[in-house]
Amino acid sequence: MNNQGLKSTVKTKGFADFRRFKTSFIIMVVMFLGFSVIVNATEYVVDKATSKVKWEAKKVTGKHNGSISFGNGSVSVTDNKISGGSFVIDMKTIADEDITDEGMKSKLMGHLSSDDFFSVVKFPESNMAIKKVTLVSGEEYRFIADLTIKGITNPVEFNAKVSVNGDKLNAEGIITVNRTLFGIKYGSGSFFQGLGDKVIYDDFTLAFNVVALKK
Repeated sequence: MNNQGLKSTVKTKGFADFRRFKTSFIIMVVMFLGFSVIVNATEYVVDKATSKVKWEAKKVTGKHNGSISFGNGSVSVTDNKISGGSFVIDMKTIADEDITDEGMKSKLMGHLSSDDFFSVVKFPESNMAIKKVTLVSGEEYRFIADLTIKGITNPVEFNAKVSVNGDKLNAEGIITVNRTLFGIKYGSGSFFQGLGDKVIYDDFTLAFNVVALKK
């Protein structure tokens, strides 16, 4: 090979090496920027004292409503928008708020805690993990989350209004849950015939007001 050909080969090889280096460098930068986005997410921890969850369940002859408390939870915020979160509900705190007779209230709470409903002794916690968040408009978001009750996980979708003001985050919305998807079939007209006015509707709602503070 003459000098001209050798120089051309060296030049071509050098250019190829430079292109490979440039490509690798760009990939590294993209990976670093992507990692930075994750790292820069701010975590807000649920304030259990001020956060509230209200439940409501209906039957043919009426309804019951009450409260339940968070065990813990956190919300991730990136660029002032919700990007994730997870929550634990303490099933041992479930309480009725509409029955005034203490005997009847105790009977209802015992039934809700039993294996007919939430099996609280076996499953003292329920969990929810946010999987996808879409901004609807303004402060309203659409959430897709995995909800786990009695060890059974199903997806739920709901809207919530979320505001972030400095070190404080507020979120409020309503989740509709089909209890039969979690193995809670007691009194369900979808599974049992001839219940008459003893039918308990499959859906119940969880109206939440979450207050979370910057970690």
